[in-house]
Amino acid sequence: MGIIPTDTLYGIVASASSRSAVARVYRLRRRDPKKPSIILISDQADLGAFGVRLTPAQRDILRRIWPGKFSVIFRVPSGRRYLDRGTGSLAFRLPRALDLRRFLGISGPLIAPSANFEGDPPALTVAEARKYFGDKVDLYVDRGPKKGAPSTVVAFRGRRLEVLRAGAGRLPKGLEYVKLQ
Repeated sequence: MGIIPTDTLYGIVASASSRSAVARVYRLRRRDPKKPSIILISDQADLGAFGVRLTPAQRDILRRIWPGKFSVIFRVPSGRRYLDRGTGSLAFRLPRALDLRRFLGISGPLIAPSANFEGDPPALTVAEARKYFGDKVDLYVDRGPKKGAPSTVVAFRGRRLEVLRAGAGRLPKGLEYVKLQ
């Protein structure tokens, strides 16, 4: 488990394939146990490992927003309750930063909630993350201040995207979406 810069903010990351690592992040971060975490992936093909099957329309839309600052929610088959927290869905993000994607290609998918306690402001620097987690985290990667916003969270509703949380990602012109406030 570590603190790394993502394409948006500093995240507290752990292997999405390790139940114990995911549980450790939830405990340390004091995260709502009913709330799934965003999963960073290195390539769109990683979705298949989670049982996500894309339609041609979804593939077309993803080509327009990924890699980028969009976390996309997909329905997933049961069997990964430790990840989906009983919701039957997971959010994935394919970061734009090539070095981060290369790292993810080696590490495998990582859960990556922001580096803070649930409900507190996200850490924008490693020093702020250390104030939250101290020596309870195995690794800190410092890439300077992160002044970004969290990712934009979207979900597919047929051939449209529904914006569930406005954030750093901006939808391309002409892409149909419904914005919820």
